[in-house]
Amino acid sequence: MAVISLRLNEKEENMVNFLSDFYEQDRSSLIKYSLRELYEDLIDKQMINEFETKEKNEEVKFVDSKEIINSMTPKKPALNKR
Repeated sequence: MAVISLRLNEKEENMVNFLSDFYEQDRSSLIKYSLRELYEDLIDKQMINEFETKEKNEEVKFVDSKEIINSMTPKKPALNKR
């Protein structure tokens, strides 16, 4: 496990202390949580950019909800009329 030394000015330290109290987490857990959130935001942005590129190139298609429901509904067999 790595140990990182972090220098904060007074305003930053106050923010960390406030958030630590607010979220009821120790400062280390709060900073780790923040890093995870930032990383997830980055991954989300990459996924959105990939989708928008595919959308621009007309590689994606939206499916209407009725079409999805119809594909899930079992088809009734046709009755033979005699």
